[in-house]
Amino acid sequence: MTKLLIATHNKGKIAEFAHMLADLQVEWLGLADVGITAEVDETGDTFAANAWLKAEAYAQQTGLITLADDSGLVVDALNGAPGVYTARYGGAHLNHQQRYEFLLANLAAVPPAQRTARFRCVIAVAGPDGRHLLEADGVCEGHIALGPMGEFGFGYDPVFMPVGQDGRTMAQLPPAAKHPISHRGRALAQLVAPLRELLQTA
Repeated sequence: MTKLLIATHNKGKIAEFAHMLADLQVEWLGLADVGITAEVDETGDTFAANAWLKAEAYAQQTGLITLADDSGLVVDALNGAPGVYTARYGGAHLNHQQRYEFLLANLAAVPPAQRTARFRCVIAVAGPDGRHLLEADGVCEGHIALGPMGEFGFGYDPVFMPVGQDGRTMAQLPPAAKHPISHRGRALAQLVAPLRELLQTA
């Protein structure tokens, strides 16, 4: 069975990818599964640049087809922040809850109608030699809630209300409802067919 490396230590993200691409006959591996503890420095100024930095580096280290994503939250009232700094927003020492609480504090004076935001995800797939093979971009539009709601998901999901979900946050949506509309799900949907073809010939 073909091995596919997901370039993350985040078990929640690996589970999402595996769930959304469940029909692919692959062995799913995270960085911990291949003994990688070091993080690639995300020095790019765009989501695409950071996705490719990770895909190239980990593919070359392991000799495996590697799928990497860079995703983040773009808030209009904060001039696009946190953006590429989403995972480090407020400082590297913060946990998920502290990070979205920091976001809410920065938006405290912003009325609901002006709390427009979007999740964006760029996925890059590199060959064992680091060669660029596939890329996809997905966006999920929404608003930032006034407070956290829901128990599903991770990261900023409790405070992000996607368009068309009756005011529910991502964290209130079960995986089967969240994945098709999520930024990651929309990016992956573009990759299903080309990724299947790629893995069949690997």
